[in-house]
Formats: sequence, C-alpha cells, structure tokens
Amino acid sequence: MPQNRPASTLIHLQCSRTGKTYEADQLRTVAPDSGRPLLARYDLEAAAKTLTLESLAFRPRGMWRYSEVMPIQDPAHEVSLGEGSTPMLLCPRLGGELGLSGLWVKEEGRNPTGTFKARGLSAAVSRALELGARELAVPTAGNAGAALAAYAARAGLTAHVAMPKDAPKAVMDEVRAYGASLKLIDGLIGDAGHWIAEGCRDHGWFNIATLKEPYRVEGKKTMGYELWEDFGGELPDLILYPTGGGTGLIGMWKAFDELEAMGKIGSDRPRMVAVQASGCAPIVKAVEEGSDEAEVWQGAQTLAPGIRVPHAFADDLILQAVRDSGGTALAVEDEHIVSAMHRWSATEGIDPSPEGAATLCALEILKERGEVGRDERVVLFNCGTGLKHPELRPQ
Repeated sequence: MPQNRPASTLIHLQCSRTGKTYEADQLRTVAPDSGRPLLARYDLEAAAKTLTLESLAFRPRGMWRYSEVMPIQDPAHEVSLGEGSTPMLLCPRLGGELGLSGLWVKEEGRNPTGTFKARGLSAAVSRALELGARELAVPTAGNAGAALAAYAARAGLTAHVAMPKDAPKAVMDEVRAYGASLKLIDGLIGDAGHWIAEGCRDHGWFNIATLKEPYRVEGKKTMGYELWEDFGGELPDLILYPTGGGTGLIGMWKAFDELEAMGKIGSDRPRMVAVQASGCAPIVKAVEEGSDEAEVWQGAQTLAPGIRVPHAFADDLILQAVRDSGGTALAVEDEHIVSAMHRWSATEGIDPSPEGAATLCALEILKERGEVGRDERVVLFNCGTGLKHPELRPQ
C-alpha cells in the first residue's frame, strides 16, 4: 500500500443537475432530489498545493497517484491491481497515412482485466468497501462485469453480474473465473439493469451501474489527469472516445475542470468526439438534432458490445461535454470497425478492441471533412485489448 501519499481532499457530493450537496460519508447511489448522478467535489485549493507535475514525478505509477482528488479517505481501503499509468503511444505510420504529425493512442488495454473499466471499478469498489458495502452488483455489456468481479475478489467482497447472453464468451469466462455470480440476460444492457435493480431491492446489493453511484467516474477521470501529465502540463487538441455509457468522457471533462480550478491549465479544452456505432447511436442522433437528451435507441445492434448502449443514464452530461468543447459525435459502420482493427494491428502493432477501433474510423471521417489539422495533437482511446474478441480476427 502506498505510503506518505497526500490525503484526499473530498468534501461532499453534488447533484449534477440541481447543485444540491450531500455528505460523502455514507453509501449513496443517485441524488435523492432529482434521481441524477452525484459527483464528488474536492477542496481544490488545498489539492493544488501538492498535486504538481514535479511532485508526481516522484510518486508510484498508477491512477492512485492523484490521491488529493481521489475519494478514498484511508489508503488501507484502496483496492488496486495496478490500474492506470497506461502508455501514450505515438502512431507515426497511421499518422503518416492520414497526414497527421501527432497521432497518439492512449492504450487502455494494458489495464488489469484488459480494459479501462478497471479504473472505474477500482475506485468504486474501494469506496464501497470503505463505506461498508459487502455485496456489489453491476449490469454490463461485458467488460465492466469482468472488472467488478476481479476487484471484488481482490477486496473479499461478493459480486453479482448481469450481462446480455450474446456478450463475448471470453468476458463471461472472466467473470466466472473471478468467482462472481453471473446472470445471462435475453436482451441488452438495459434489461440487465432491470434485473440488477431488482436484486438490489430484494437482497440489499449495492448497485455500481454506470453513474448510478458517484465513484466509477472518479476512476475514469484519471485518464484526463494522465493526458495532462503525458503532454507535459498541456492537453491535446482532439480526443476521440468510444461512447456507450460515457463515464470516461464525463470523467475526463471533470478532470479538466478540476485542473483549471487548481490553476494547472487554462480554459482551452480538447474537442471531444463521442464515437458510436451506426447500429446504436443515440448520442449522435441527439447532437445532430440539437437535443438536450438522447432518446432510447430502438433495435440496437453492433459487434462492439461496449458501445451497444441504447440509452446512457447521464446523456445530458455527455452532450454538455461534447458541445462545450466544440466537439461532435460520429457513428461508424461495423464493417469499417473490423477493417480498422486489422489495419491498426498490422500497421502499429497495437491490438485494439472493436470499440477502440471505432475511433480510428471516426478520425478518418473527420479527416475527409477537413476538420483535423495536420499538426494537431490527436488522441484515440483504445479502451481494451483485442484479445477478448477472437471472433473478429482475420481468417
């Protein structure tokens, strides 16, 4: 367990819609006044004194290095498998093909359980453990369930996972290997959510569904802090992010706001591009129509399970981040995703998940439109390893 680490400056939780605050020292799901997400707030003036690029150079690697703006009060409750501090890799060959001098990938497949879900679940399980939860539950398209199962096992807690029965078999095997109970649902992630909600009501499980508790987003926001470190105290110009529930996009936007409040960056932000599949693109539709909410996508279909999310619970926060950044949302075709997976692997030696490969497809669309400058710093988020998808390998 890390020693001599600065203490958390967590002060309270705040409703994302009404601004009403709540004490942070008890288990909470959503804001009781609005039913909307609760977000952790910190004493950023105090945090700014110790959270510096200079101090970070001497701290252990991993996402818990940002302890001032992480929620755990006692480091003994930190449940870690080494998540975070993932590589930022320059992609010179792909960049050359696209006419870009600064094309980067944030390689999240190096996380425990092979995806960026490890960040959110490490934070959520740690805080749930600290506040006394003993049985945790999550609906998932797949990878969040594997991450919950792993971190619950690490913490000695019980995990209940529900996912669509057509989720990748490799992920189902992971969940079972980590000792969690697995319920396969005839439907999509929303149907899994209903089953988990019933279990939480009937059995007292604590629900760690996307943004229905305050701390998964705190783990995901560390991707934003790492970008700030990766670029030497600056931020990239353009971020393309595969968007299902949108926790990471919302989390990075929160990190940027915190960094500005601490005086670490100015008001400029990267353009945030939410990438979805054409067979399930509720955020794209909302952006195109100028709506403040995303309608439930009917008949959702895509081979990229992580972005097969017909309705994001925090759709308003996703849309706000996209619009406030001057960004956009794009939908890409499944056949192009598979082609991008193969091309990325063969060109750069990086093995992307289908969700990650979707960002390359979206970048090509932006290039065709003339919306990316040659010298802009562009970051693609590869959210997981392609090893979980043998069915999509070249034959």
